Amino acid sequence: MAQKKAHEVDGWLNRPDDKIRIVLIYGPDRGLVSERAKLLAGKTGLSPDDPFSVVRLDAAEIEQQPGRLVDEARMVPMFSDRRLVWVRNAGTHKALAEDVKVLAADPPRDAIILIEAGDLKKGAALRTMVEAAAVAIALPCYADEAKGVDAVIDQELQKAGMTITLEARQALRRSLGGDRLASRGEIEKLVLYAQGQTQITIEDVDLSIGDVAGLSVDEVVDAVLEGKLDVFETSFSRLAASGNQIFPILSALMRQFQTLHAMRGQMEAKGQSASAAVAGARPPVFFSRRRTVENALQRWNTDGAARVLERLQNAVLQTRRRPELAEAITRHTLLAIALDRSRG
Repeated sequence: MAQKKAHEVDGWLNRPDDKIRIVLIYGPDRGLVSERAKLLAGKTGLSPDDPFSVVRLDAAEIEQQPGRLVDEARMVPMFSDRRLVWVRNAGTHKALAEDVKVLAADPPRDAIILIEAGDLKKGAALRTMVEAAAVAIALPCYADEAKGVDAVIDQELQKAGMTITLEARQALRRSLGGDRLASRGEIEKLVLYAQGQTQITIEDVDLSIGDVAGLSVDEVVDAVLEGKLDVFETSFSRLAASGNQIFPILSALMRQFQTLHAMRGQMEAKGQSASAAVAGARPPVFFSRRRTVENALQRWNTDGAARVLERLQNAVLQTRRRPELAEAITRHTLLAIALDRSRG
């Protein structure tokens, strides 16, 4: 059944296909991978605490015991009509890919195989096996775009019975999106801070999320967009020295280039000027940043913005693999983009 595109995943999860026996959920946003896996597990109707119905395995276990996944999938359920075999931490594991190949050729009748994986490149054995199987599907999970971030904000605020002003939403959105679980954590922190209120304001966001959610991150983003190397070094170093997490900077810049990519696409399709594209942007661009965004649109076409997004996505993956080097990786990546901008 191949794979769904990123924007199609939520729709499929809301109405899973009963014919699918193997589901691979993968991508660099591990929080989103985990959240969607839990959602799908809940759709089975099986209790996650029932060891007879839900079997949890680590990909490393299967690597050490080839055939383990096949054996678990073939086991007849004792106290329910089916079983869920839930595999976590999958990657480039040969034994797991081989077991999936066997199960894809002869699907289990009484089991659903759910696999959580990290970022799998096109051509990775596990992804290839799933995409080629008629009874399997691959669901990619990438860093949240603006629409996904807004949905998470709405979900958490609805649970708390709160609303949020437009200005506060825009400020909050800039600090979220890189990792779904981290995003929910930030929103929960904001809700706790504003407890007793019915509406969240920009002041609440600034005080709850801190500098990394406000102007400091904007300074770094704008310095990269404008190619101002000295401003970038000063702003980035100040953020790093303050003890804030580095990832929100990558997240904010990714969202900015996703917006630029979409706006530039509209410009090229409709023959619009940069100023017209910025004026018609939804959500609107802050007045103080319009000139910066207009100049960025003139500098990067759709292909250029896509290349920057690919570079940023790779940096996200590297920081996940080597968190101790997150600051150095982020600084190097952003400095390279700013340098490219400064050279025109």
